[in-house]
Amino acid sequence: MITLSERTKYFTDSVIRRMTRICNGCGAINLSQGFPDNPPPFEMTKSLSEIALSGPHQYSITFGAQDTREALSAKIEHFSGIRYNPDTELCITCGGTEAMMSAVMATLNPGDKIAIFSPFYENYGADAILCGAEPIYVPLHTPDFSFDEKELEKAFAQGAKALILCNPSNPSGKVFTREELLTIATLVEKYNAFVITDEVYEHIIFEPYQHTYFASLDGMRERTIMCNSLSKTYSITGWRLGYVAAPPEVMDRIRKVHDFLTVGAAAPLQKAIIQGLKLPDSYYQDVRALFTHRKNLFCGGLKKLNLNFYEPQGTYFVLVDISSFGYHDDYEFCLDLANKIKVGAVPGSSFFKEKENRYIRLHFAKSDEVLNSALKNLENIFALKK
Repeated sequence: MITLSERTKYFTDSVIRRMTRICNGCGAINLSQGFPDNPPPFEMTKSLSEIALSGPHQYSITFGAQDTREALSAKIEHFSGIRYNPDTELCITCGGTEAMMSAVMATLNPGDKIAIFSPFYENYGADAILCGAEPIYVPLHTPDFSFDEKELEKAFAQGAKALILCNPSNPSGKVFTREELLTIATLVEKYNAFVITDEVYEHIIFEPYQHTYFASLDGMRERTIMCNSLSKTYSITGWRLGYVAAPPEVMDRIRKVHDFLTVGAAAPLQKAIIQGLKLPDSYYQDVRALFTHRKNLFCGGLKKLNLNFYEPQGTYFVLVDISSFGYHDDYEFCLDLANKIKVGAVPGSSFFKEKENRYIRLHFAKSDEVLNSALKNLENIFALKK
């Protein structure tokens, strides 16, 4: 056989998406892949139905339709206080996944190093490898998933050109404090590095925690490449809409990468999302209230079952400690959980660089009915103990 690419053999397919296929195959409740089941805002779906008849149906401007970028710029400024020029500093992408890949490809050369906190969303390591870059993993320490400043500085001292910062963090649910972000800011200033943020869960935060946009810190706007997705905030994961915001000279590179990766995001969906970007503050308050309710319901149920877990500060994910079940392989545990208990989860090892088999990730972005059914099934989880 002709030799294939070396770099693509060093990571697996997405374990998250694989667990969805397993759930579908055995009829398990899918609490693995995190997509909400609440409908998108009516304003958006109504707009999309009208656009289906009237268009646009052809390519938009490669880096995003003008009116979409203008609406997005206004929305970002409203919540972060940062003004991004829609003509020179924004790019609409095919989801947050492409946003992150475009950012990494635009900033790193083969052989460059990039710092990644562990646990991490599984795409980050693959993104680095596909770019020929070397990831340096910096551990986050339980119980609050904080980092050691010396360990982070060591990564920069080894030559990390950028840090990927997921905040609020998937899979841990951590919301980085302002003090932690200021520590990061001091280090990237000292070592002349970028921070590539993933802020997909910016509006899913639980009291008393607050989200701080890294680019809003003094001196960090020019060092920050903000990646985001519209999927979770508006419950449209299938629309595949995301964006990157960055200074003009960085954005020029990102737009070129984006152009050759995907050409552009779907024009009808870009038009329809404008109605979502213009929604009042009450919509985002309702999103926060909805997921607070779901967190309380699901985490309350886990407590009644006497399961050990880390209560999230943001996102809709929860890491459950399965070390007492006697499994040496968390993937095997997840297969048994899906097939025997009929609940889907993601093995925690897919999020850690360290050899780690103690955790599974569940999500609670589902209706009360689904969550209660999952909790009912989980009453039988102790039958898995070895």
